[in-house]
Amino acid sequence: MEEYFKGNKLYGDDFTMAEILQWYKEEEEAYANLALQQNKPYRYKYHKVNKIHAFNKLKHLHFKHALGFGAAFGEEFIPIICQIDQITIVEPSEQLRSQKIGHLTPTYVKPDVKGDLPFANDTFDLITCLGVLHHICNVSFVLSELIRVLSPGGYLIIREPIISMGDWRKPRPGLTKNERGIPVTLFKNIFNQQGVVIVSESYLFTLNYHFDKLYSKFFDSSINENMLYLYFDKFLSSLTKMNLHYHATSRWQRIAPNAAYFIVKKE
Repeated sequence: MEEYFKGNKLYGDDFTMAEILQWYKEEEEAYANLALQQNKPYRYKYHKVNKIHAFNKLKHLHFKHALGFGAAFGEEFIPIICQIDQITIVEPSEQLRSQKIGHLTPTYVKPDVKGDLPFANDTFDLITCLGVLHHICNVSFVLSELIRVLSPGGYLIIREPIISMGDWRKPRPGLTKNERGIPVTLFKNIFNQQGVVIVSESYLFTLNYHFDKLYSKFFDSSINENMLYLYFDKFLSSLTKMNLHYHATSRWQRIAPNAAYFIVKKE
């Protein structure tokens, strides 16, 4: 396990088919059950996060066919819905589905357990994958599939935790059984191997849990919906990214970004 906690290898990336199947069954409805069983109605809290780290950089582009990988209700597309002609969503949960996203009717596809995507090469000119891969075991294969179905000149947007999120062998309140973050080096290695270019790379959510906990005492919303805070967080995360440890073991090591945002373009 030491190699995994050091971030040299990603836990789950070398599983057998039987292990992949077990993981899939455990995670299939796990996030939906967490999100929908809270006392408050489901609310998407990342529109401003997505705007600052991604959509502001794509606002002059138009997309014929977008893929939302693990996009649930598809709410992440709402700020740029006027830029999109067609949306397909790969989503395991039957609970997290929309009839309409803005003016568009999405097409939902159940994911293959192994991670194969049922689409031809070069199908989508925009793919979003926001907070999804850390719920999946065989990340390297799934990421290569996303790049395969991305069209030349198309954009893949990824936001993922880049820390271990604690010891995943033990129950963690508020998290599903298997989720764990993805080391930054894994993303960069795959991007290099697959021939995609990093257009934008940013870091976020330094000490976010603590700031959000304090913020919630005074406001009935998430601090991730506060634009001023998000710009402060972007600045703070750029300063502390050199202190990033995949599996932090001290308070000092925890003063670092918890997540990364990548925009990559297929050549």
